[in-house]
Amino acid sequence: MPSKSNQEMLDKVKADVEASAGVFVVDYKGLSVKETQSLRRALTANGARMKVYKNNIVKIALEEAGLPDISENLKGTCAYVFYEKDPVEAAKAIKEQAEKLDKLEFIAAVADGKALDAATAKAYADLPSHDELIAKLVYVLGSPLSGIAQVCAGPARGLVTALDAVAEQKNAA
Repeated sequence: MPSKSNQEMLDKVKADVEASAGVFVVDYKGLSVKETQSLRRALTANGARMKVYKNNIVKIALEEAGLPDISENLKGTCAYVFYEKDPVEAAKAIKEQAEKLDKLEFIAAVADGKALDAATAKAYADLPSHDELIAKLVYVLGSPLSGIAQVCAGPARGLVTALDAVAEQKNAA
């Protein structure tokens, strides 16, 4: 029978798993308290939160939630970054802090319902964010319309130029 503290932790992990869209697992070994606080603030600003749980309990919670198995990667000092909506924003925040602190590493992730290894999890940080994708879509949709508007305005512009030239000739004469 599991201890009461482990059962309480399992309940907390289950609540975090259910409330999130996915999780990144990072190795936080060597981070000072100040660096950890800085990391937590950066993650919170990007819609994610970092928790430290026992690896075996997280394994059980992921299994019970029907998520892919990443237990072979859960060794050592693991912190779990649960994100609410966009995995790219959370991954970018982790990567930025990892470059800044030089102590943080991706271990694994569960994103979009799939298990990811460290390299693939890190690759999420290189993807464009949701807002960047929308801006690119608007640009792609707007470019042909802008071109059509310029083409349609061409004959009218030519007519105005011709009438202006005729008016200048009559004024000069």
